[in-house]
Amino acid sequence: MAMDYSEHRFRAQDGLELFYRDYGDRQSGGVPVLCLAGLTRNTADFHDLALHLAPHRRVVAFDLRGRGQSAHDPNPANYAPPTYMSDIGHLLTVTGCDKVIVIGTSLGGLLAMALGAVRATALAGVIINDIGPEIDPRGVERISGYAGKTPDAMTLDQAAEHMRGLFGQAFPDFETEQWREEARRGMREREDGLLVQDYDPAVAQNATEQDGDPVDFWPYFNSLAQIPVLAIRGELSDILSVETFAAMAAAKPDLVQVTCPNRGHAPNLSEPVCLAAIEAFLEAHGNAGH
Repeated sequence: MAMDYSEHRFRAQDGLELFYRDYGDRQSGGVPVLCLAGLTRNTADFHDLALHLAPHRRVVAFDLRGRGQSAHDPNPANYAPPTYMSDIGHLLTVTGCDKVIVIGTSLGGLLAMALGAVRATALAGVIINDIGPEIDPRGVERISGYAGKTPDAMTLDQAAEHMRGLFGQAFPDFETEQWREEARRGMREREDGLLVQDYDPAVAQNATEQDGDPVDFWPYFNSLAQIPVLAIRGELSDILSVETFAAMAAAKPDLVQVTCPNRGHAPNLSEPVCLAAIEAFLEAHGNAGH
């Protein structure tokens, strides 16, 4: 049986090998979608969404360096937005995407905002998933508690319980099989069948060990002033506060906002309210030629 997507690798400017999945028809008239995952996540997070969108448009899901099937960087200092921006620029070139709608979860959403500052002409629209220009310290503390720490190899059931322990508050209605699927999606299976984390522990270093004042992301968000944006917030989020969500709407009056019920950080975007909002946004802003 044929795969629902093709797999591709290319070399970044510094020679590191990077990976992406390509779904859908390159010749479709719709603007392609570029999916960027969170700090420790990978392309698998977008698989269900990509399958849903692929009958009508091309979807490219990218493993940032150090995640998934992209190579680990021998220099951890490169796990930083300037390098990610360069990598994304190369990805757009090798995929032939002159203009895209970016769907970014968490860190991926921050990178989508940054694209507004450095490559606005490439953006037909941006969908930011449970992230904003101010990050709730509660969520930062929670993520710092696990990001970059390497757990032992686990069986599938152990990995499912591990995921439940990390993300149970964000998905309170998940049942055992859904946690198993979350483990398969967020971890990598070794040859012996055990599951291990699917990212370089060093990717969390720059994100969780910063000294001084937090980074001000408002200039990046404000760079999207002339670009259509859909912002999704998990109702239970500890990363995107209600107050920041409201401030985003005040700063950008045409911002489309959706709150996903019974979800924390971050909705997986297969929830009906998220799918409906994404479909409507793509219909409104993603059907011009690219």
